[in-house]
Amino acid sequence: MSIQYKRLHHIQICIPPDQENVARDFYLNTLSFQEITKPQQLRNNGGFWLKVANIEVHIGVEKMGVPGKRHPAFEVVNIEEARKHLEKKNVPIQQETQIEGYERFSFFDPFDNRIEFLTRII
Repeated sequence: MSIQYKRLHHIQICIPPDQENVARDFYLNTLSFQEITKPQQLRNNGGFWLKVANIEVHIGVEKMGVPGKRHPAFEVVNIEEARKHLEKKNVPIQQETQIEGYERFSFFDPFDNRIEFLTRII
């Protein structure tokens, strides 16, 4: 069994609390990213979402620390098989808040880097 990767869906970059205006100015006006709608279920967390080319960049708000919210998210074709594969390898799965249109979960590599797998639900 192997995990079937589809694409890099998004990366999440974090900023300290009370810095959203500075971050928004940098990403929109300096880098010319486009702001996109963040799902309602996640808006209370602060931050905002962007898009550049075909990649989403999610700006999260947190007190900077480890492991934190920062992560890449890979879209996979076979999310249940991917979950089973990781469980067989004794990788603990972290459930995530579900958002409309996607099934998703996270896990950590041996160095506490968070990685998300997700798949679009049709």
